[in-house]
Amino acid sequence: MIKRTKWFIPLFAVLFLFVMVPIAEAHVTVHPSESSTNAYEKYTVRVPVEKDTNTTEVKLEVPEGINLVSVLPMLDWDYKLKKDDNDVITSVTWLAKDKGIGPNEFIEFSFIGANPGEPGEFSWKAHQTYDDGSVVDWVGPADADEPASVTKVVEGDGAAPHGDNQIADSGNTTEEKADEDNTTSGTTNNLLPISLATIAILLAIISLFRKRA
Repeated sequence: MIKRTKWFIPLFAVLFLFVMVPIAEAHVTVHPSESSTNAYEKYTVRVPVEKDTNTTEVKLEVPEGINLVSVLPMLDWDYKLKKDDNDVITSVTWLAKDKGIGPNEFIEFSFIGANPGEPGEFSWKAHQTYDDGSVVDWVGPADADEPASVTKVVEGDGAAPHGDNQIADSGNTTEEKADEDNTTSGTTNNLLPISLATIAILLAIISLFRKRA
């Protein structure tokens, strides 16, 4: 019984590391997770495939308060916009022209959104459709199995240029900010399961040495 216990903890830690980390990375996310008031932000929707079948459609609901201005066209994907009675875009849906993206693949869709003048948190509800007809709704709270991505809009510099002028004058500033945020977000999401697994392995090794001594 003791011999089995010796190997149970490190085995569990390794399984946790290789199973939980991919699960944490499989979420549909919108970047950046933080932006400024009144900014014309370049938002990027990152869509990984978490099943053994292709993703062929992605619908993103635009949260009230953020106005979708323009969508970056994709070579192998079409898109359609849904508007309300006031001609405000409420959702954008990307549709694969061919087979879409398959297992172990991901894709990124980009668009320009006009942020509100007041700070707040804005939830991006996404719906991922697979070619087998199944749909994954990324609409839950942060601790849910299928959480919606959230962008926090904070108070920005009111004197900063906005719209096309902001994008042109800043060069790659917005893109670099998004990339930096993507890296930070991904690192934060991955560190917790990796750290827990590492601690479990270290504790198991210490326990083995103590018993041998």
